[in-house]
Amino acid sequence: MSAAERLIRYCMVDTQSDPDSTASPSTKKQFDLAEMLVKELREVGIADAVLDETCYVYGHLEANTDKECPTVGFIAHMDTAPDFTGTNVRPRLIENYDGEDIRLNDSIVTKIADFPQMKELQGKTLLVTDGNTLLGADDKAGITAIMEALCILKDHPEIPHGRIAIAFTPDEEIGRGTEHFNFERFGADFAYTMDGDAIRYYADETFNAAAASVTFHGFSVHPGSAKDKLVNALNLAMEFHGLLPEHMRPEHTEGREGFIHLHTMEGSSEEAHLSYILREHDAVKFSGLKERMQEALRHMKAVYGEGCAEMRITDTYANMKEYLKDRPDVMAYALQAFASIGIEPECVPVRGGTDGAMLSAKGLPCPNLGTGGGNFHGRYEYCCIEELEAAADLIVEIVKAVGKGE
Repeated sequence: MSAAERLIRYCMVDTQSDPDSTASPSTKKQFDLAEMLVKELREVGIADAVLDETCYVYGHLEANTDKECPTVGFIAHMDTAPDFTGTNVRPRLIENYDGEDIRLNDSIVTKIADFPQMKELQGKTLLVTDGNTLLGADDKAGITAIMEALCILKDHPEIPHGRIAIAFTPDEEIGRGTEHFNFERFGADFAYTMDGDAIRYYADETFNAAAASVTFHGFSVHPGSAKDKLVNALNLAMEFHGLLPEHMRPEHTEGREGFIHLHTMEGSSEEAHLSYILREHDAVKFSGLKERMQEALRHMKAVYGEGCAEMRITDTYANMKEYLKDRPDVMAYALQAFASIGIEPECVPVRGGTDGAMLSAKGLPCPNLGTGGGNFHGRYEYCCIEELEAAADLIVEIVKAVGKGE
């Protein structure tokens, strides 16, 4: 089975997670892929492959060297994003891509004007959708790269390596990918999430993240007799939002710039709710975002009274750079592996989070590596097969570097 065939097989399994579910996993259909993966892991020599009751898959390839070396882990998630349907995925291979617009179906076209980075993939083989679903390369490409690497190691027992830990997780796309992660069962000293895009990009840094929920209380009366009585909670909410800097909205930011993003609003004249996400790489600036929210709230209370509103700000995850900076060896192995396969890597901070951020915070250093995908979470998603194959080679080279015991 080729890497492309394997990825197509995985993508055709519907594993979409559900943010409104409180079950673990959030959707039972994630077990369909998990059960398939346990079987395949055993076929490539992972004798202890196991699926637990919350849909986490674990397994280990035991060391074949007497050298003392750490246990390295590789992690990918099985679920696909709830942003767009993952039902009845029909992938299509495009060989020798011409670098131009791609017609996915009669009415849907992937336009290079919208996704200029795809021009770099001219001459490569791409896996795309039929325009009606997402593809699922996020993160089934990561699963594929790990499985392909294990096949390489099985076919080449002469490659010395230490113990290798594998984990496939559910519900990453809804922020619950580490909720039931069993660190003891996984048993790695450090790991890599295979959950990035272009192969040359790696990430040892994410946003710091928080969620803010603001509730506004009005005084609702009939509008016909509202003079000097009505306090419209919706107007309070709009006024509050207007106090926040427009230039810090995500549509005006890029690179290392943080943002304050209003992502849901609901209510009536009696009561209104605003929900925000706050993101910033720098810890000091992150505190500044929270303070801007508090300043706006203080202003509202000064004008309309102490009881007009309340706000709750909850930290979601921390920048994994804070945890990885004390483990330079983890990225050193990856950089050595990049050099071995002839790729000049670029460190690109994640404008978001990964399971690796939460795992790093819990004591498992875990930077993120690319697998060749792009345009995630929608109908224009793709995966470059050559980069996917390179991701498998990168894993093997990391394993070799760690196995040297240096």
